[in-house]
Amino acid sequence: MSQSVLATPLTLPCGAVLPNRLGKGAMTEGLADPHNRATDRHVTLYKRWAAGGTGMLLTGNVQIDRRYLERPGNVAIDGSNGGLKALEAYAAAGTSNNNHLWMQISHAGRQTPKAVTSEPVGPSAVPLNMPGGLFGEPRALSVEEIEVLIDRFANACLTAKQTGFTGAQIHAAHGYLLSEFLSPIANKRDDQYGGSLENRARFLLSVLRKARAAVGPDFPISVKLNSSDFQQGGYTHEECLQVVEWLGQEGVDLLEISGGNYEQPSMMGSDGAMEPIYDSHVTERTKAREAYFLNYAKSIKQVSTIPVMVTGGFRSRAAMEDAIRDGDADLVGIARPLCIMPDLSNKLLAGQIDMAPAYEQTLRLGPGILGPQSNIALIKALNFGGVQAWFCEQIFRMADGLDPDPKMGVFRAFLRYQRGEGAAAKALVY
Repeated sequence: MSQSVLATPLTLPCGAVLPNRLGKGAMTEGLADPHNRATDRHVTLYKRWAAGGTGMLLTGNVQIDRRYLERPGNVAIDGSNGGLKALEAYAAAGTSNNNHLWMQISHAGRQTPKAVTSEPVGPSAVPLNMPGGLFGEPRALSVEEIEVLIDRFANACLTAKQTGFTGAQIHAAHGYLLSEFLSPIANKRDDQYGGSLENRARFLLSVLRKARAAVGPDFPISVKLNSSDFQQGGYTHEECLQVVEWLGQEGVDLLEISGGNYEQPSMMGSDGAMEPIYDSHVTERTKAREAYFLNYAKSIKQVSTIPVMVTGGFRSRAAMEDAIRDGDADLVGIARPLCIMPDLSNKLLAGQIDMAPAYEQTLRLGPGILGPQSNIALIKALNFGGVQAWFCEQIFRMADGLDPDPKMGVFRAFLRYQRGEGAAAKALVY
């Protein structure tokens, strides 16, 4: 049997070589201690994922300011909390199979939950348009604060390099702070960081310049970027293409394409969120390839030479191989399947399986009106949250040295997850 194209190494512009074309997409872990430092649970989890054969592993959100977290259990690189030795152990575990481990570096911005802070920050004082009161009214950052955050992003990249991570990814997608600055909906500023696309991208480009100066030319720097926010009046795909051109000028080594935010969670592949991703120009062949953002990646590759990673929706080995072979993607990102089958990449590369597990297609609170298509808004929301919690609980199991439990109930996972998040928020020490 001939070797799969997925087994082909990928040489990045900085000279680093990824051993194969499979990458683990970033998934929030929630495993940090009350000071937002890495723990032995990160070591256990990432050693298992490294052994699974994925060429490049991305961490979940590592925050640059522990006052503004995506969830209470985020790791944060903050001068007040230390934790360098724990990061070294984390990096050693995650690179234990001659693979890469890249730190995803982020700031949650206005998407910081109330459980963490009652007053999040953003480019402007524009609150999230979401029910439930889970997020506070954001405060607009001052120019001086933005300059401090640019330094914090660069310092986090340098810390990643110094503690043994083999690359860093700047998170500028999914409605977190850098993504908010790109969005005309969230960014209403009238200074050098608002208005024109050039101004809205200034924060991101300044971060990249400072980070590259800090880590040098040989350390991989990636960016996660929305192909679009999929919101009327928001950041568009045409704007994305221009930003991609600017990223190429800044020496980015890998671009991961995604989309959406908390208000329009296209990145989750949720019911209702998938519909706007495909437009009239998308072919049936592209849809059949499963990946949510592959058509957008293809258009990006027409204007940029930056290697592209596409995460979201890949389940069949044939679709993954087609994406690489056709040049529409350089790296295939896999996320949720690795929560159930951590050695999935080994099996794909060896030709032992043709399809990754897709439990999200069958997970639900119950049949009929209790399912994800329920016309009762609360039931629909509980299904969505329950599925997210189910995968998070599988991560917790592996971090505790246990095997995933595919038979876990969705409602049970939801309740356990909510209790855990509440306890983690109360345990935070500042």
